[in-house]
Amino acid sequence: MISVKNLTKRFGNITAVDDVTLEVERGEVLGFLGPNGAGKSTTMKMVTGFLQPTGGSVSVCGHDLTSDAIRAKEQIGYLPEGAPAYPDMTPRAFLGFIADIRGLSGGERSARLDEVIAKTHIENVLDQSIETLSKGFKRRVGLAQAILHDPPVLVLDEPTDGLDPNQKHEVRTLIRDMAKDKAIVLSTHILEEVEALCTRVIIIAKGRIVFDGTPLDLETRSRHHNAVSITLRPESTKGVREALEALEGVSSVEDISRESGGFSYMAYPSNGQPILGSISQLVRDHSWEVDDLHVERGRLDEVFREMTEASEGGRS
Repeated sequence: MISVKNLTKRFGNITAVDDVTLEVERGEVLGFLGPNGAGKSTTMKMVTGFLQPTGGSVSVCGHDLTSDAIRAKEQIGYLPEGAPAYPDMTPRAFLGFIADIRGLSGGERSARLDEVIAKTHIENVLDQSIETLSKGFKRRVGLAQAILHDPPVLVLDEPTDGLDPNQKHEVRTLIRDMAKDKAIVLSTHILEEVEALCTRVIIIAKGRIVFDGTPLDLETRSRHHNAVSITLRPESTKGVREALEALEGVSSVEDISRESGGFSYMAYPSNGQPILGSISQLVRDHSWEVDDLHVERGRLDEVFREMTEASEGGRS
């Protein structure tokens, strides 16, 4: 659905995007991540034809974005950063304008307008000028125009930016419902959004791809993946740390907190392998009084930070 090959963008002496190659299939929701200045928005602008690349190629649904630009752009719904729109227009007039540009007419035009208005819950602000809308409503109007023509490819730059928790849930549900029939690329800084929505993750740093895999693949790179947290009552703490450290498969143990007179430890596994079973057996063997015992998930923020720290102070 989207094929990007050796995509490069330079602004003078600055290389904002550096030889990026990727493909996105129907049914995929690709989370496109990176720190500020990593080249995310620049890449998305080139993928949608908004910005001309310095080198490389983009095709959308088999249409080259340079030689067959109109056919390629017909396949794309694009929500840019900031959701720009004509401020003096109302959402009703703006969406009608977009419907005309997209070539919608007659019953199809009316049906699509009614559907996207309902899906994005903007009924109550249709006749209010866009410049007076809250950031969240502007974002929803922007999303409505992106999906109006029911495109097979969606490129969404921070789709839930400015939305409250209920609105975020609604938009995520909408994206999830559309995903099976489309190829969706979304840029986000919200890592919980990656876990909630994405089937695949790409991390870009200094204009280059540094990770391409599933959210689970990303989780497994965290030192907390399969780590075990254990909290014991005060009378059961003698020799616990030593016993945990001696356990096969445990690489290290940290004293993480003291709560209500008890003790909490974090046991980290060697090579990310599961250690819960071994620790549970250790608890039974020593008859420890345990208040809490659970397995940690990998921490995406930890992995993201490690992968992108070198890009701080990078590109726009």
